[in-house]
Amino acid sequence: MTQIIKGANLPLGGEPMRVAVVRRSDGPEELRIDPAALLVAADDKVRGPEDLVFYNQPEHGGSGVRLTGSARAEGGVVADWLEIDPGRVEPDVRRIVVAASCEGATFGEVTGLYLRVVSAATGEQLALYAVEDATTETALLLGEFYRRDGGWKFRALGQGYASGLPRLAADFGFSVPGDDTAEDEREDEREDEREDDEADLDRAGDVLPDGAVTHEAAPVHRIPEPVAAPEPAAPAATPFGAVTPSVQAAPAAPPASLVVAKSGALGHLVMPPFGAPLARCNDLPSEMGPEFTPVEFSGCGKEDVDPGLTLPKGFVVVDVLKEDDRLIEVVTLTVRKRAWRQALISSMPQLRGVGVFHHDGHTPLRLRVDAWGRGAWTIRLRPVSTLRSFDGPLEGVGPDVLAYTGGEAGVRYRCQGDEKKEGFFGVNVLRRGGHQQSAFCRLNRGRGSGALPAGPRLLVVDTRGGWSMEPRQGGIGGFWTRRR
Repeated sequence: MTQIIKGANLPLGGEPMRVAVVRRSDGPEELRIDPAALLVAADDKVRGPEDLVFYNQPEHGGSGVRLTGSARAEGGVVADWLEIDPGRVEPDVRRIVVAASCEGATFGEVTGLYLRVVSAATGEQLALYAVEDATTETALLLGEFYRRDGGWKFRALGQGYASGLPRLAADFGFSVPGDDTAEDEREDEREDEREDDEADLDRAGDVLPDGAVTHEAAPVHRIPEPVAAPEPAAPAATPFGAVTPSVQAAPAAPPASLVVAKSGALGHLVMPPFGAPLARCNDLPSEMGPEFTPVEFSGCGKEDVDPGLTLPKGFVVVDVLKEDDRLIEVVTLTVRKRAWRQALISSMPQLRGVGVFHHDGHTPLRLRVDAWGRGAWTIRLRPVSTLRSFDGPLEGVGPDVLAYTGGEAGVRYRCQGDEKKEGFFGVNVLRRGGHQQSAFCRLNRGRGSGALPAGPRLLVVDTRGGWSMEPRQGGIGGFWTRRR
């Protein structure tokens, strides 16, 4: 029997093989699946950059593993093929791992996915593994061919990654030629030490001994303190429609701390001032989200909001203002007033956060704001066209949402952490329809690199502290970007 389940294995005869990554593609938007192979040595690592066979490097000269292209059949079936000849594989290669990545989507959206191995000479089926449990993964280890007792065997794997092919390859010791991430991390450590030294001097303050000479520390990047800006012009009247009785329209005058903060050469807008007119700020297409007049509401604790808006399908931005350090969550509601889609959740003190949700276009638009401890809050709904564009270096504090309309690109991230120099930092990518994938994740402060798929996309930043992002020239972005 050649069909096996996840974790099972089969013996092989060592003959040349053809391997197909198969799925069904019968929807209006075809998903791109990219097969790949990693040649792994006895230490479970690749020996060098040449040991990854993928769309930008389709053949391994020494071992003869190569991609041979795609084929289509009736019923929307698509197969991407590789060729493997065990007789040509170099002796120090112990395993050949077959993987696949999904561009701009997740494998949970892929239907009819399976891996099929056939004899290159006769076409006889040697192994078949159907993937039935994929969800949010953007890269999968499908199966592996490995040496055993002088021969070869095949094992079905089914292990997933939510951060794409670059992270999958990195787990096998693959490093990108010219990638300077390690140097970035060393510089980050040096900068942290400088900040700690400066903090020690600040604490010393007036207790320095007489005659002690202090030297000005080298300038370091710090999370800026918000500064006041001129009061915004009075906004035009906003039609709020039906409002839940316990919820009042937000006051027109925003707290001064909501406006502009600056740090070095990179200025950033924490969020547009409440009560001020908003202009279009990016080039997102109209199908990403409808245009409408922003509306604002204030309340305390747990309250439901009915904005009285009838909107077509698309994303809607939610700005959230809260002063205390208690948890606040904003979710959409079903017609039966059950929690449905989360727009934002945070326990960050003095929160000026930006969240987003996808509206289906036919369910009544209602929200629930739940602030623990009866805390006061203000929220605003606004169009995605008013989001900041990620087209150059940006920084911020706390949760945010950015608009991205560029091509495939590499990104350098930095998590500055909160006041305790701690904090999770994640960036998720949303595409039209609400589908989500992870672009970057870090559990503590520091730097890292990742890749973004081509836009249009929304980039959702999830963190409690300061962060920065900038496009990356060369390195991981240049290597992973598909060569047309």
